[in-house]
Amino acid sequence: MKTLSPPLLPIFRSRAQAEILGLVLWSAPTERSLTELAQRTGVSLATVQREVERSEQAGLVVSRRVGNVRLVKSAESRDAELLAELLLRSFGPKQVIAEEFAHVKGIEQIIIFGSWAARYAGVVGLAPNDIDVLILGKPNYSQLSEACARAQGRIGKQINAIDRGMSWWTNKSTDPLKKEMKRRPYLTI
Repeated sequence: MKTLSPPLLPIFRSRAQAEILGLVLWSAPTERSLTELAQRTGVSLATVQREVERSEQAGLVVSRRVGNVRLVKSAESRDAELLAELLLRSFGPKQVIAEEFAHVKGIEQIIIFGSWAARYAGVVGLAPNDIDVLILGKPNYSQLSEACARAQGRIGKQINAIDRGMSWWTNKSTDPLKKEMKRRPYLTI
């Protein structure tokens, strides 16, 4: 099955390739098992193995075996470092927002929408300049502001967060913003 290059960063063969490599490079020097990479990216273990082997041959990652488990981590190279930054700016928002917003009290759900979500879903268009985030619940605004600032610092793109109560999203309404968001691609974190 032929996959298309991801619009977020079309230098990769597939979104799976970019996400696997991103997870390994972003977590340096932490090692990740191939099984963990498969679970976190939602792709088969065979695909993860192939991508890790290609990346290892290119000098971007290194791996080792501990019993039956193959562990992989970022290679200590400037190329891996530069690629990690590029991947973080393009595919990282999903991971970074999940991490930075995880401890904000009152958040029930996080949804990324707008141009970044559309590119992530494979819709071709201009590269996103910012990340639009819908926060559902009753967040602590001080913590939310700090989480946005941290995420912006890591990703290098502005985070535009709006908040609404969970019922705003789940109940029927004629709100134009909600209609537009549900009509276009979005990503629930």
